[in-house]
Amino acid sequence: MNSYSHAARAVAALRAAGLLGAALLLGSAQAQVAPINYQVTGDVGGAFYGTQSVIRSKGSETRLLPYGFFDYGRFAARVDTLSLKTVKFGYGYLEFAGRISQDGWRADTAALSGLKDRKTPIPLGIGTFQETPYGGLFLNAFVDANKSHGTLLEATYAAEFKVGSWSFFPQVGLEYTSGKYNNYLYGVTAAESAASGFAAYNAGGSTAPMLGLGVDVPLGEPWVLTMQVRRKWLDSSVRNSPLVGRRTQDFGFIAVSYRFR
Repeated sequence: MNSYSHAARAVAALRAAGLLGAALLLGSAQAQVAPINYQVTGDVGGAFYGTQSVIRSKGSETRLLPYGFFDYGRFAARVDTLSLKTVKFGYGYLEFAGRISQDGWRADTAALSGLKDRKTPIPLGIGTFQETPYGGLFLNAFVDANKSHGTLLEATYAAEFKVGSWSFFPQVGLEYTSGKYNNYLYGVTAAESAASGFAAYNAGGSTAPMLGLGVDVPLGEPWVLTMQVRRKWLDSSVRNSPLVGRRTQDFGFIAVSYRFR
């Protein structure tokens, strides 16, 4: 797919986001927005996180790290996204946001000899979590403050239904990453090509769909077991890179947390 098609996709996504924002503003008079409350509400605990690398010769990584999906005053933690609420917006708030990314990688295997390490992005920008009567909508727009200076846009919708005491959260989303973002992570420069034997490659912008499922299992008040899996289908701009050995990327975590009410 050429760069014009990717640009057209990005423009269409931005237009759709603009229309959605206008609709949220028009509906804000009827929206029930949770007030700012300086008490912790939500889940705080620890989790095993698993991330599947798309880079050739790199396997999956599992880490034990803190877990949070909670609000405290104007601060909110939503697994890998930290935000600061500003003004009311639709069914939520307009927020300054940052993402804890795991997209960077080290050229520390024999197969990647001759390549440079890719520093982990530091996505910073704005976002909103819309807790509507029809489900949750997460919208974020980031710029990498680290090496690539590329753009990451995403929209994710999550519904909720219950089976007994278990809660299920099916998710569907779309992620756009710019050519700068992708080329830093998955491109191959002429110098790297000469040193590594990989063909030179210039990655363009990409749009990737995502499906996921989260599950909450009560362990006895106030403890909760939370599990989530997500799969992202890589765009041709990423999967055609000689560094990439997969067509999809999987993420997941298993968390045990204390639920503050």
